[in-house]
Amino acid sequence: MERIYLDHAATTPLDPRVLDAMMPYLSRCWGNPSSVYMEAQEARRGLEEARRTVARILGCRPQEIIFTSGATEANNLALRGVAYAMAARGRHIVTTAIEHHSVLHVAERLEKEGFRVTYLPVDGEGFVELGALEEAVGPDTILVSIMYVNNEVGTIEPIAQAVQIVKGRNPKALFHTDAVQAVGILELDVGRLGVDLLTIGAHKFYGPKGVGALYIRSRTPLLPQQLGGAQERNRRAGTENVAGIVGMAKALELAYEERDLRVAHYRALRDRLLWELPQRLAGVYITGPKDPDRRIAHIASFCIEGVEGEGVLMALDLEGIAASSGSACTSGSLEPSHVLRAMGVPETLARGSLRLSVGRENTMEQIERVLAVLPQVVERLRSLSPLRRAAPRER
Repeated sequence: MERIYLDHAATTPLDPRVLDAMMPYLSRCWGNPSSVYMEAQEARRGLEEARRTVARILGCRPQEIIFTSGATEANNLALRGVAYAMAARGRHIVTTAIEHHSVLHVAERLEKEGFRVTYLPVDGEGFVELGALEEAVGPDTILVSIMYVNNEVGTIEPIAQAVQIVKGRNPKALFHTDAVQAVGILELDVGRLGVDLLTIGAHKFYGPKGVGALYIRSRTPLLPQQLGGAQERNRRAGTENVAGIVGMAKALELAYEERDLRVAHYRALRDRLLWELPQRLAGVYITGPKDPDRRIAHIASFCIEGVEGEGVLMALDLEGIAASSGSACTSGSLEPSHVLRAMGVPETLARGSLRLSVGRENTMEQIERVLAVLPQVVERLRSLSPLRRAAPRER
């Protein structure tokens, strides 16, 4: 049975060209880049060339790129690093109710440590209420963190507009965006976006796991959170994962060289899922933006009445189809998605969430198989479920 992988928003397979770029740094160029001898300097050259590549694509200077162990660490560094560096100026942080847990859990911890956090509401399609943002920002606001693309429902947030609102209210407040799901699909020019900090993670765009980066605008106050060395300009201690960093830079370069072709492919597959599944199966509702131009190209998301999302995932897996009921970090939980709850989706319906995220290797033939199999799976589960589907209703 052919496996069909539709969870690219969780992770992507490593591009063979990326592995090729990494191999010299896993074998011949194995030195510690912080040392002075020849083996170390070979590694240092690879590290700094990767930094220049990432900076070029983000439209910033190389010294503004800090390499991390992934997006989770980068988000932690952005929030905690700024919060404690700027605590003397103010202790107010603004974020949204639909952020990834690597932002939300940090915000919750900062609240316990004496900071005040405002969680902005979103509308029924996942868009941040900009009026609420304008009201929230005050003279004691030090940081605003709003994700570029929601990882569960694919909503593209108006980051540049949000930055203008924040800077208009308080020019000293800093703006961070988690851009993990945007890489390779949307522009990442930090100058055009206007952000002070931006997070990426390599394994979301066909790079290796365990490596990410944080853009930090020059002169941005930030207190290091990982101590023990002078690496990354004293902002992130620890010997750099040179092979992983080289791989991330190569994956990022390929993502933008091939962006137009990839995005057109993703959109065709996504749109087929979005518009066809509700036609084939009653009680299926699209979550996130109805306007395809305001939804990221690779994510189709739904709620299905009368079933539990986990049951659908297990049944699909038996049919050779890998999917998700939301973020990979929470898909093992039986709790309904915090994103869907914030969007006003009823809890019973939110428990039937399904995310299908497409990638380069997916074909239209695979999508047609999913469209044939999924209704059968759902109807079988509904026949066994105590949550028997209610009559279809408008949403």
